[in-house]
Amino acid sequence: MGFLSNLFSKKTLPNADLSVLKADMHSHLIPGIDDGSKSMDETIALLSKYKQLGYKKVITTPHVMSDYYKNTPEIILSGLEEVRSELKRINLDIEIEAAAEYYFDETLFQTLKENKLLTFGGNYALIEFSFTTPPSGVETLFYEMRIGGLKPIIAHFERYQYFFGSVEQARAWRENGLFIQLNINSLSGHYGLAVKKQAEMLIDAGLVDFLGTDCHRIDHLNLLQNNLNLPYLQKVLELPLLNSTL
Repeated sequence: MGFLSNLFSKKTLPNADLSVLKADMHSHLIPGIDDGSKSMDETIALLSKYKQLGYKKVITTPHVMSDYYKNTPEIILSGLEEVRSELKRINLDIEIEAAAEYYFDETLFQTLKENKLLTFGGNYALIEFSFTTPPSGVETLFYEMRIGGLKPIIAHFERYQYFFGSVEQARAWRENGLFIQLNINSLSGHYGLAVKKQAEMLIDAGLVDFLGTDCHRIDHLNLLQNNLNLPYLQKVLELPLLNSTL
């Protein structure tokens, strides 16, 4: 009877407490400038949900991609000020800052050379790659960033197909002064089972520095809320994450 009782009474883990993170550092909340929030009303709804989830600060990171989203610091920071004005008007108490998620393409070296990278925290810069094609020449970029005092963060490392099944590239980059960001919703299987497995491997190896929502719409935050009892979310929150330092 004891065995059968244990078999049919599967324990449910308590929900993870996201307030320990304090800050999210990967999202798309500036209205109308990328594939994230489409309106100020949507942005405010998202920020209200962040507060409900326990976040004190959101550092939003619009896409910068030469072929699709030609955002400049002026466009991003102007949008940020509009959001801040609306938060003040409605008296919603959550802090918002802005940087960018930079796609590794032919324009990124020039942006770096012109000192136009938007950074956050202690000079962190969020960088993403193609999901299917390994980046070429990226070590030169990272070298130039580091000698310029910047700290590269690899966005959603677990989603790059060419790294599946190994965490050695993440380990090597961290040993060379880079940082690894993981999307929380990867742990729910939202991006596929291969991504979920890769995320779990990174957590098991202790190779995660930042957690991000990568929120583009309310569905992402609802999914996160519905999966707060995932074992690997509990496990990653036990790592020495850096979100709370931002």
